[in-house]
Amino acid sequence: MTKSALITGITGQDGAYLAKLLLDKGYKVHGLVARRSSDSRWRLREMGVEGDIVYLDGDMADACSVQRAVIKSAPDEVYNLAAQSFVAASWDQPVTTGIVDGLGVTHLLEAIRQFSPHTRFYQASTSEMFGLIQAERQDENTPFYPRSPYGVAKLYGHWITVNYRESFNLHASSGILFNHESPLRGIEFVTRKVTDAAARIKQGKQQELRLGNIDAKRDWGFAGDYVEAMWLMLQQDKADDFVVATGVTTTVREMCQIAFEHVGLDYRDFVKIDPAFFRPAEVDVLLGNPAKAQRLLGWKPKTDLQTLIRMMMDADMKRVAKE
Repeated sequence: MTKSALITGITGQDGAYLAKLLLDKGYKVHGLVARRSSDSRWRLREMGVEGDIVYLDGDMADACSVQRAVIKSAPDEVYNLAAQSFVAASWDQPVTTGIVDGLGVTHLLEAIRQFSPHTRFYQASTSEMFGLIQAERQDENTPFYPRSPYGVAKLYGHWITVNYRESFNLHASSGILFNHESPLRGIEFVTRKVTDAAARIKQGKQQELRLGNIDAKRDWGFAGDYVEAMWLMLQQDKADDFVVATGVTTTVREMCQIAFEHVGLDYRDFVKIDPAFFRPAEVDVLLGNPAKAQRLLGWKPKTDLQTLIRMMMDADMKRVAKE
């Protein structure tokens, strides 16, 4: 029988890659989409799946619309990818971030508990919950210490998922995903900010790139690899929480070097440090230990950072040339 899946946040980077993955596996895919005046489906068009999805109007802040989406889609699997996911913006919109990234998870879990308790649930948790790291490499047992409203809100979403799993026996898993990027990443995120700027500078459309803490270290992977881990979690007999990461850390500085070198430039000639881009509370390093995901899910990342950045650079070079 055809499986049914509901994806919240389907118009985002992860939603587009996950929708393509599930459609390729024969799922009927529903997407929860909030009303927006701007074009929010461009990523789905890029993946060639825009016309293959059943769209449902709804908003994570509105419990009634979330309930309707669950009832209408009758899902075997729900993937909660909806979030205010830009860390810097969470300082400007802490309440909105708390409602969408925290309370919204409860709306969805409660709808599943009441109307579809057989449904398997995936919660998109984040490495930002580790924040001020309490261990050199972070795994499922590392204590959390979030350093932004985004991290705090996501931690609520994570723990409410654990509570519903343990209290109501729901098949509810959380993927603690470290940074994952792609050509579909929003321009406000540092990886796309770098690749877009390198492309524009190469083509004479920009003179410099202003960044904050370029010595911050992150564990970067490819979003297309990471959505496979999401799906694998919901195929397990037992729900659980999993760190999804490459296990390799790289500085923003090194990432800039890879991007600019790909187009024959030296990043040091163009990157300027701007104190305005530093966080109120910095997260200096995040490095995941994906051993559990490798052992129990059989998942490993396929794409290294150099390949990923070059993929993004090629896409941005083509896009900027057409502007």
